[in-house]
Amino acid sequence: MSGNVISLRKTPDPDTTPTVTTLTVVPDPAPTPPVPLWVRSGRAIRTAAAHERTRTAGRTIARHSLYIHGGARIVTKRAWDGRTAARYERYMRTAEAAGNFEAAAEWEERGQRFRDARHRRRMDLLHSPLDAAKGAAVTTGMGIGGLVLIGVAMAIATKDATEVVTPLMAVIRFINLMVTIVQVVWGPAISLAPFVALLALWAVGSKQQAAPAWALPDRVRNGEGEPITPSIVVKALRDLGVPALRNAIKEMGDAGASMLSPIVLAGCGVEVDVTLPSGVSTNEVQGRRRKLAENLSRHEHEVFITIPEAARTVRLWIADSGALDEPIGPSPLVLDETLTADYAKGKAPWGQDLRGDAAAISLYQRHLLITGLSNQGKTAALRALALWLALDRSVQFWIADLKGIGDWAMFEGIAQVLIEGPSDDHVIQATEMVEDAVEEMNRRIEERRQDPTIVFDPLVVLVDEAQLAFMCPVKTSYVTEDGKVKEGAPYGGSKATSRYFMAVRKIHNQGRAVDVLMWQGTQDPTDQNLPKLVREGAHTRASLVLGTESQARMALGDKAVDGGAAPHLLRQGLDKGTLVVASDGITIPAGQASITVRTHFIDDDPAAEIAERAKALRDGVTTLRVVDQTEERDALADVAAVLGDEPRLRTNEVLKRLHALAPKVYGDQWTNDRLKGLLEAHGEEPKKSHGVMVVHRNHILRALAGRDTEGSASASQ
Repeated sequence: MSGNVISLRKTPDPDTTPTVTTLTVVPDPAPTPPVPLWVRSGRAIRTAAAHERTRTAGRTIARHSLYIHGGARIVTKRAWDGRTAARYERYMRTAEAAGNFEAAAEWEERGQRFRDARHRRRMDLLHSPLDAAKGAAVTTGMGIGGLVLIGVAMAIATKDATEVVTPLMAVIRFINLMVTIVQVVWGPAISLAPFVALLALWAVGSKQQAAPAWALPDRVRNGEGEPITPSIVVKALRDLGVPALRNAIKEMGDAGASMLSPIVLAGCGVEVDVTLPSGVSTNEVQGRRRKLAENLSRHEHEVFITIPEAARTVRLWIADSGALDEPIGPSPLVLDETLTADYAKGKAPWGQDLRGDAAAISLYQRHLLITGLSNQGKTAALRALALWLALDRSVQFWIADLKGIGDWAMFEGIAQVLIEGPSDDHVIQATEMVEDAVEEMNRRIEERRQDPTIVFDPLVVLVDEAQLAFMCPVKTSYVTEDGKVKEGAPYGGSKATSRYFMAVRKIHNQGRAVDVLMWQGTQDPTDQNLPKLVREGAHTRASLVLGTESQARMALGDKAVDGGAAPHLLRQGLDKGTLVVASDGITIPAGQASITVRTHFIDDDPAAEIAERAKALRDGVTTLRVVDQTEERDALADVAAVLGDEPRLRTNEVLKRLHALAPKVYGDQWTNDRLKGLLEAHGEEPKKSHGVMVVHRNHILRALAGRDTEGSASASQ
């Protein structure tokens, strides 16, 4: 029973209480037959052969062996091109395929000149042996004669006749030494020559990576970091799916690279111009951007196609793999605390272009529009420009933030007007702020008409989330003579009846001449929330990522999009802060209609620090903030608030500031007469200064003090 397993199992009997023990004998399992040696050896060999290290080693050996073959092919082709007219024939076919018959005729002429020169050289070879023999005989005779003359001179000097042959014997001994050296070196040189030749061929093949794709390193096979060469660009264009382009390149043979300009380094990538063959349009290449990028082993966002000035030419900028996913670093506004701004002559440091060069933009007398999808960095890009401009103490700001979450809170103490909130009431206040800017513009125009030399401080009227203003459904209400309330012009809309639309249009039309500028930031542009006349009135138009090409045309215009601008091809969420800019205020490469800028991101805390530096440059600005206008207003205290630190202000300016502070309270019914009546009721009234009615700050403070004294006396009684 040795080797058997005995299992003890108790099986309960349903009829009796005692248990019965059952012995079960389980026989040994049948022994497993041993695996034959040849099977085990085969498995081991297969495992070793399929191992990654073995495959890598095999590819390495094959690659370096094939480099020699590829190098030999390249050297042979170069030698053939150098000795025959094949090069000229190839270039001539290339020019014919591209439709450039003038260049084809020129290459044909060059080829004929090469053949004539080659024929003359071959004819010269018929006479060269005789000429060479004559030359050798003359040279030898002259050499021997010269040596003998030297020997004669030496013999005369030493009075020894044997010195005559000394120079000749020295030359003979030198020749004998050279022959001895050659005899010693010749054998090893002959033995090493094949290895040196193979090494030279390997070097040529290795440099050109002349091996099949399967034998190349993983990094190259996967396209990671693969250098952009003319052959790679031509192959990518050939496989683009444009029949006319493919056929033309095939007819060009190996000279397809003649379509390309030199490939030059451009920031974190390279740039090359491609002259397309006849019958291939630039938009056929533009429309296949993704396929072209994949053919170049790049992602779509790493290839940009623009249209330079040259006809039938596209300009490709190809990024290094993964380079555009790296951050660009902090803004100079954050790094340099001594940095200041100059509205007229300076440029705002906004970010970097795709080449990695600093991208700075001039804001002088330019209306601005920035658009894009939500949460892509629009406010940050707009705020970065305003923060830089705030460092010029002469620039005034009127700001309406219709998002109202504190993105512009740091401008309190810089902006003269700051509206924050998304409600219809805030839109109404923003609209009235822009209308006040129109009045200020008209006042400046009138003063300029009377005095052409007058210079005004720049006024930037900024509305963030401007789409809310265009989409606002509220209409103006007014009271008729019979006491009825009726609705008038709408605040929003895209028609001539819209108050906001018309105010923006007026500033676009004339504001630049007197430095009243309109800046707007808006989301997801459509014809309803960004009317055509408004977007085309901006001198600087910039767009973050958008959803469609039609939106890109709304944001930047047809010219920029037709020239290669493609904000709709940026990656939502991944290309935050990347703008496509069309403006004459920023340096754009020659022949292009736009430039792509990766903007610096300035967070809230650094933005607040920059704002503090801007406040330190100013004498003190009283910011008018919008408050709840349903409360009872203290008109005298509000007049004191809008005066701020000003010793005096024109009555018209006081009324405008009151209107901006509380439009519903200090509306159209507040006139110069009503303001005068308010002040006269407290024992003060406006006075004239240089022929203009003004309100003095000390008069208002005196009226407040007198009112408070009277109130205290009444309370004590």
